[in-house]
Parts: sequence; structure tokens; C-alpha cells
Amino acid sequence: MSKTIKGPDGKARCRWCDAAPEFLDYHDNEWGYPVSDDRRLFEKLCLESFQSGLSWRTILAKRDNFRKAFENFDFNTVARFTERDVERLLDDTGIVRHRGKIEAVINNAQRARELVEQEGSLAVFIWRYEPDPETLAEPQSVSTSAESIALSKELKKRGWKFVGPTTVYAFMQAMGLINDHAEGCTFRVKADKARKAFKKPGP
Repeated sequence: MSKTIKGPDGKARCRWCDAAPEFLDYHDNEWGYPVSDDRRLFEKLCLESFQSGLSWRTILAKRDNFRKAFENFDFNTVARFTERDVERLLDDTGIVRHRGKIEAVINNAQRARELVEQEGSLAVFIWRYEPDPETLAEPQSVSTSAESIALSKELKKRGWKFVGPTTVYAFMQAMGLINDHAEGCTFRVKADKARKAFKKPGP
């Protein structure tokens, strides 16, 4: 089976983006392009943790609600959430009402704040785990990598929750640490150009 499909404009795209109408814009304009903004990195890690056991379509459809509920994923603000906020969020029908995942976001916001104090930024820390493209498997053929396993292990060691290797790998795909657009996808070339122009965070 081909790993690409033709979109409404005739351009080849990764097959997965044909699964739901809202995937098209996400695939074309977000997925696989490098990100160095700490807030966006934190948001994506949180949303990937919420996706665990669910479909990305469910999370993407509720993304604006999640942003509103979690103060646009400003981790300095979320780190100060209390049990009252947890109860408020459990009553919010616009998000996934899972106590463990909600509490994990608050915990992870506190851990993110610590990590920034220690490392300078989330971006500097996370981009240390960018894989060597030469060592990667064929696009979309695996759900983990040595780097996602290592990053997951280090985050857990630092007290983060709901950051298993598969969740972290999906995060790395989305945030452009990996270009996992399928061979033949028009946007693989675009993502490659963005990665080449990207200034990797760090000293």
C-alpha cells in the first residue's frame, strides 16, 4: 500500500492525513516543522500525554478547549494550579476529563519550571535528543527510537509523568526533531528545508 495519498489540490501527502478533514491543515502547516518555543513544546508534550489510549483526532478537535482550560499551556501559570483547578477541569466537558492526566499536566508544569532553571530552556534540553537522520528508520515505520527512549527515561527521572517512549516519539515527530513525512510526500521536502534553516537551541 502506498504511504501517500493525493490531497484535494493534487499534492502527495502522508496517508494518515486522509483519515480526518482536520488533519490536512495540521499535516501541511504544523507536523514535522522544527519548534524551539518552550510554550509550544510543553503544550505538545501535554497533548500527546492526553492522547494516550485515544486518537489524535479527538485531541486535535479539542485543542482550543485544552488551551483555554490550561491557560494556553503557560507552564509557569499551570504549575500553580491547585486541587480546586483539578476539580474545575474534571467538570470541563470540552477536554478529556481524566484525573491522572490532568494532574500529570500540573506536575509536569512544575517539572518544566525546574528544568528551565537548570538548563536554560525546555528547547535547549529537548533538542539535545535530536536523532541523527542517518540512523533513523524508514519514515512512519516505527513508534519509538533510541532517542525517544532516552528522552523519556530522563524526563521520568526528573519526575515527569505520562511521557513514555511512544508518547515522546510522537512528540519528536510533531515538533520537527524528526522528519517523518513519508517518502514522496510533498511536505517532506518543505519540512527538510525548515529543518536545515532551523537554528538549533543551545550555546
